[in-house]
Amino acid sequence: MKKIIGIFSILFILIAFFSQKAEAQEKWIYEKEIGQRTPAPYQAVREADVMWAKKIWRMVDLREKMNHPLYYPTNPIGDWHSLIDVILGEIKSGTVNAYDAAEGDDMTVVITQADIDTKFGATSDTIEVEDPNNPGLFSLEVIKTEASSSEVKQYIIQEVWYFDSKLSSLQVKILGLCPIRISYNTDLESYQRRKLFWIYYPDFRTTFANHESYNRNNDAHRISYDDIFLQRRFSSSIQAESNVYDNRDVTQYETGRGALLESEKIKEAIFNMEQDLWEY
Repeated sequence: MKKIIGIFSILFILIAFFSQKAEAQEKWIYEKEIGQRTPAPYQAVREADVMWAKKIWRMVDLREKMNHPLYYPTNPIGDWHSLIDVILGEIKSGTVNAYDAAEGDDMTVVITQADIDTKFGATSDTIEVEDPNNPGLFSLEVIKTEASSSEVKQYIIQEVWYFDSKLSSLQVKILGLCPIRISYNTDLESYQRRKLFWIYYPDFRTTFANHESYNRNNDAHRISYDDIFLQRRFSSSIQAESNVYDNRDVTQYETGRGALLESEKIKEAIFNMEQDLWEY
């Protein structure tokens, strides 16, 4: 009898869980299979098959129209969340790590949630407030400044381009993402740009595969964030390549139009390398 009661209890809990999950989803004409996807597996890479490789840092500006699906919605709408909200939610769950961008791009030093909140400008301050009904009587009041994920306007993508001799083609794999916060500093009266943290992309692939991005042409076919990155559905410019000068940024030796031309030069060099391997 106790065994039967236990089975019914488990069934009741499962029914209640899936009912709540269904209620939390955006209302639609059919039940969406969200949270049940598995990302497409990477092609296995052997060291012996990699004839050539180059690490690239790429800038993605979310203010460009093509990149809007990575930025909106600024506030969650049903089961639809912006990329930064998906990332922050996964970090807060404690299942994956984020890495301190101030320690470099190697993604080796783990950053805490408190440090992330501080970099987002989420602070709390205690001040004394006078009681209007009792002059001279003060009490302590905590003033909190909430973090705004909508201030993340750019991402740096760290990726590796390589030529796989087994496939006889040029391939690319994303290693990490670094969100950049652009906020207005009232004291300096200017906008400030700050790297927040790095995430190791493979750790987030399952999460990205189970969160949809907006498709402006078809509400019934929203692609996942993992699809956007794997299918290269974003606009970007090359910011740096691995080099002997501490992987210096293009903007450290070129400015304005010259920096854009240098970025195109790096991209063209990668393309030409693949073509040259096919020459006889």
